[in-house]
Amino acid sequence: MINVNIDAHGVATLSWDMAGRSQNVLNAESCQVLCDLIASVVADDAVHAILMTSAKPDFIAGGDLAWLLDTDDAGVLFARVMQLHRALRQLESCGKPVAMALPGSALGGGLEVALAGHYRVAADNPAARFGLPEVTLGLLPGGGGTQRLPRLIGIQKALPLLLEGKRLKAADALKAGILHAVVAPGSEQDAARAWLQDAMAAPPGRAQQPWDAKGYKVPGGAVSAPAVQQAIMAANAMVHARTWGNYPAPQNILSCVYEGLITDIDTGLATEARYFAETVLSPQAKAMVRTLFFSMGEANKLAARPAGVPRQRYSKVGVLGAGMMGAGIAYVAAKAGLQVVLVDRTQADADKGKAYAQALLDKQAARGQATPEQAAQQAQALLARITATADYGQLAGCEIVIEAVYEDRALKAAVTAQAEAVLAPDAIFASNTSTLPISGLAQPSARPANFIGLHFFSPVDRMPLVEVIVGKQTGQATLARALDLVQALGMTPIVVNDARGFYTSRVFSTYVLEGLAMLAEGVAPALIENAGLQAGMPVGPLALTDEVSSELIDKIDRQTRLDLGPAYGDRPGHAVAARMVQLGRLGKKAGQGFYDYPEGGGKRLWPGLAGQFPRAAAQPGAAQLAERLIAVQAVETVRCMEEGVLAAARDADVGAVLGWGFPAFRGGPLSEVDREGAAAFLARCERLAAVHGERFAPPALLRAMAASGKKFYSS
Repeated sequence: MINVNIDAHGVATLSWDMAGRSQNVLNAESCQVLCDLIASVVADDAVHAILMTSAKPDFIAGGDLAWLLDTDDAGVLFARVMQLHRALRQLESCGKPVAMALPGSALGGGLEVALAGHYRVAADNPAARFGLPEVTLGLLPGGGGTQRLPRLIGIQKALPLLLEGKRLKAADALKAGILHAVVAPGSEQDAARAWLQDAMAAPPGRAQQPWDAKGYKVPGGAVSAPAVQQAIMAANAMVHARTWGNYPAPQNILSCVYEGLITDIDTGLATEARYFAETVLSPQAKAMVRTLFFSMGEANKLAARPAGVPRQRYSKVGVLGAGMMGAGIAYVAAKAGLQVVLVDRTQADADKGKAYAQALLDKQAARGQATPEQAAQQAQALLARITATADYGQLAGCEIVIEAVYEDRALKAAVTAQAEAVLAPDAIFASNTSTLPISGLAQPSARPANFIGLHFFSPVDRMPLVEVIVGKQTGQATLARALDLVQALGMTPIVVNDARGFYTSRVFSTYVLEGLAMLAEGVAPALIENAGLQAGMPVGPLALTDEVSSELIDKIDRQTRLDLGPAYGDRPGHAVAARMVQLGRLGKKAGQGFYDYPEGGGKRLWPGLAGQFPRAAAQPGAAQLAERLIAVQAVETVRCMEEGVLAAARDADVGAVLGWGFPAFRGGPLSEVDREGAAAFLARCERLAAVHGERFAPPALLRAMAASGKKFYSS
């Protein structure tokens, strides 16, 4: 687990190499071994210096979250953290020089262990990242990160890293002062040993942390310094503006820094341990860890992949339609190293799609994500993998073709036939439709068993989710091979069964339509928008409607009405979208919708809304509106589970958080139901249905769960 070797110079090398794991992690076993080894080498008179490194490509990936969440006892968590704190303090204050040689990434607890060294040298590994990303999972650093990092680089420089969870490249970590040196890969241990040799020959001060030195002052100013006070107040305001108080982790991180840095390091570490235990046990952290770590990990490992189907290795992919979606899909496929044939009606249209990839590459180069020479080489290689054409014959040899043309059944049928005419018999045909049922689109196909839905989200290069839609005739082998493609693209799949609106579009629409319904009821537009933000959604429902356009909402509604006939069920928000279409206020792309979009200025709510949708004399509270906006999504998700559209709670919650920004602190719609309890959520739905209508009516599945006490998740 941690191999120990003491050389002739008295340098003890502690090399992490956890058996049976691809990465080193901090768990019950490894922490105990680490603490015991630290005590041993510190007490051993034959040891004059300590080098810690890893035999694996990375240093330490962080803490084992399963271990963190295996208890609900705050005292147990506090004791675990304090054991690590005492060991790391013993390491850094023992008087022997300690160097950390980092071959790859050191994240979370890994970086916290490294910060206990007096010297940190990293390999110039382009894949390596350094940071404290715990806040992205609703947690805070519990290995001393909130205390050592600001003491090392200053409070003002540390706060963004702690509050945003940024992961730095080696060069940036060096510039920030987190690393002392970056060397050629493979030479990091030699560099660390060279420093240790100098340190052993130098006065004792070389083996001392800055914060243990007499007269130490926090770089950039102590907590009491006016500039630091302003920075902390600004950070506090930004945290509240961004989180609306829904996420305890960033607020607790600020408290750790503020309270910890007005005391000595040991008191600060105890402060961190208390806040850490409190944060880990919060419902927000539990929900975020389950969905964003465990469930997403299962999805990325293709937990839904049918067994017994050989892995599909992709080399050539076809994309039909070079608009924004098709061009985005072509870009991510080429970025993943695949050859891409991008087809459109004319060569000029296809070339425009390829130019979209060039524009994305230019933006990356402008952000300085690589040197100009590297950016040019990468762009040239990527663009060379995209063949823009109007010739369907170029699709020959493609293992899969993804159709991303306009949402028109006749057009989709035509391009399906043209593509299948040149594809191999076992090739897959996938549709990127967001609304049209896959089973219907598969009807014109000569091989419906090879037909599947792959619903990408816009913009494709930034949205990691792919909704994989299984039609009535889709074969299990096709599903397995489609999941292989999503994994090859580096994206996260969820699997749903075919239905109108599938899952993501169906439930997402309930949020925007509920906001429109509120407007029709006379609720003030600003109140609706703020309620959405207060609920934890990234954008208010009216602004989001402008993004997707009222015209699209109205068009889908009219098509649904035609398709379902007597079975059609109206929602009050549809009339609002139709009214905006009549007014010509279609949304952001049209320059006017629920908001005005003046040139050179920020958007603002359209003053004319008051005339179109008169405000009621009595306005509800924002909390009441937020409750509706979340409940309507959750109850519709339960219906999707009841109808078999969804087979796994995992896919429901991952899809919601990644697909349309359902609040991460809630974990997803089904996590929200579990948190409240089925019986309590049932009562909530019955109350809302009595006032607002059948859209809140609890489905039979919810009633059964309330009666039995069952949950969607076992723990």
